[in-house]
Amino acid sequence: MSFKILTLNNIAVAGLRRLPRDLYEVASEIGHPDGILVRSANMHAMDIPDSVKAIARAGAGVNNIPVDALTHRGIPVFNAPGANANAVKELVIAGMMLGARNICWAWDYVRELDGDDSAVSKAVEAGKKRYVGFELPGRTLGVVGLGAIGVEVANAAHGLGMKVVGYDPQLTVERAWQLSSGVEQAASLDDLFSRADIITLHVPLVDATRNLVNAERVGLMQAGGIVLNFARGGIVDEEAVLAAVDSGHLSAYVCDFPTNLTRNHPRVTALPHLGASTGEAEENCAIMAAENLREFLENGNIRRSVNFPESFLPRTPGQRLTIANLNVPNMVGQISTELAEAGLNIVDLLNKSRGDVAYTIVDVEGKASAATVEKISAIDGVLNVRAI
Repeated sequence: MSFKILTLNNIAVAGLRRLPRDLYEVASEIGHPDGILVRSANMHAMDIPDSVKAIARAGAGVNNIPVDALTHRGIPVFNAPGANANAVKELVIAGMMLGARNICWAWDYVRELDGDDSAVSKAVEAGKKRYVGFELPGRTLGVVGLGAIGVEVANAAHGLGMKVVGYDPQLTVERAWQLSSGVEQAASLDDLFSRADIITLHVPLVDATRNLVNAERVGLMQAGGIVLNFARGGIVDEEAVLAAVDSGHLSAYVCDFPTNLTRNHPRVTALPHLGASTGEAEENCAIMAAENLREFLENGNIRRSVNFPESFLPRTPGQRLTIANLNVPNMVGQISTELAEAGLNIVDLLNKSRGDVAYTIVDVEGKASAATVEKISAIDGVLNVRAI
C-alpha cells in the first residue's frame, strides 16, 4: 500500500517527514494524487481529481478550499486548529499594546522629526503628550470566539491583569477546561461589546460572522476602545469601524488584513497577515496536517476535520471499510445487509454523523470483494467507499 500526495504550497519539512518515504510519494506535480496538502493556495477554481480521498490544510482557516463541494463528494477536509495558536496569541497581545500605547503613531512622529539632537529632544518632550495611552490592567477585553486561539488570548490577557469577558455559543468541553476560571461569560454579543474596552475576534468568516463588528455593536463599546482583528477581514465592517475611529469613539483599529481603506489611515495599524508567520507555527501546522492526512489514508480515522465527524476506531485484524454517506435513516442497516449477504462477519463498527453527512467505519473478517464494495457504493445516499 502506498499513497501519492500533491503539495500546492511549500510545506514545512518537519511536516513532510511525518509521511514515510516507503509509503508516500510527495511532490508539487503528481498524477492521480490520493491526498492534497495545502496552505494558502486558492482551490476554488481547481479541478480536483477523482483520485483525491482527503485534503489537509496546514493552518486553521479553510476559506481557500471548496469545502461544501468536497463534502458532497465524501471527501474530508482537515485543518490544524491550535497549531498556530501561540503565534497568533503573541501577535494579538502585541497589537493590543500597540493600540493602547499609540506606539506606531508615536514612532512615525519621531521618524519625521528634523534638526540636531537638541532640536529632536525638545520636539520629543513637546510632542509626547499627543501619544498618551492607557495601561491594560483593569481594562476589559472582550474575546469573540473561544477556540484554541481565543482561549490562549483570554488566558494571557487575564494573566496581564485584565478583566476578560468571552462569548462563544459553541464552546467545547475541551476548551472550557483550558479556560482560566477568571474569564467571565457574556450573555450575548451585545453584552460583550457593551462591557469591553478592547474587542478581539477569533471566529471563522462565514455568513453568520460577516460584518459581526458593525456600527451598532461598535457604538456599544466603551469610549476610546480598540478593535483587534486577527481572524478574517470580512468579519469587520471597516467603514463602520473607521467612522468610529474618526469620530473619536474608538481610539484605534489594529488588523492583520490591510485594504486600501485601512492601510494609510492615521489611526489604523494594518499588518501583512502575520498571525501565523513564525517558523514554529508553520512547522506545527505542517506536522498536524500531515498526521491528519496519514491517519485517514492508512486507517480511515478522521481527526480535526471541518466537514466530517470525529471518527476513531482502533484497528483490528482483517479488512476495514469506510463509508461516507448522507445522514439518512437505515444507512448502517443497508451496509450491514450487504456485508451479511457477502458472508462477511462484522468485528467492529463505528457510525458518526455531522449535519447532513455521516461516516461509518466497519472492520470485517476476511476481505470484501470488488463486487461487494460496488454494491455498498450503489446504496442510495452513499458518497464513497474505501477498502483499506
